[in-house]
Amino acid sequence: MSLLEPGSIAPDFTLPDQNGELHTLSQYRGKKVILYFYPKDNTAGCSKQACGFAERYPQIQEKGALVLGVSKDSEASHKKFEEKYSLPFPLLSDPEHKVLEMYGAWGEKKNYGKVTVGTIRTTYLIDEDGKIVKAEGKVRAADNPRKMMELL
Repeated sequence: MSLLEPGSIAPDFTLPDQNGELHTLSQYRGKKVILYFYPKDNTAGCSKQACGFAERYPQIQEKGALVLGVSKDSEASHKKFEEKYSLPFPLLSDPEHKVLEMYGAWGEKKNYGKVTVGTIRTTYLIDEDGKIVKAEGKVRAADNPRKMMELL
């Protein structure tokens, strides 16, 4: 599946976070949203990416934006991940990968030459009106938070 096009309206969704609270994309209209999809809680790359967003979160908020992380991990897994790294933003659980698929973040990928199906690290910047400003697929976990911050 391919990425959604910049300029198009980001599809709405409803997903639970690490505390069981439901989040919809439409509830954040009026704010910029960094929506990032990551493979797995508590793995090296995903931890680096989440911590990168966490350390920049005050500046992200100053620019009128927020961060939403999405993976297929359970709410309980997200809770442990959030607590371990003191993450200040919601981690949304999509175990049936419906939202991951909707945003082109689910599909075939190669890892050490082996082809698997799973989450493709993908990030979107969505504006205050719900339009996609930037779509990046196969992002580098360590660089992604800095690059997104620069786009704000």
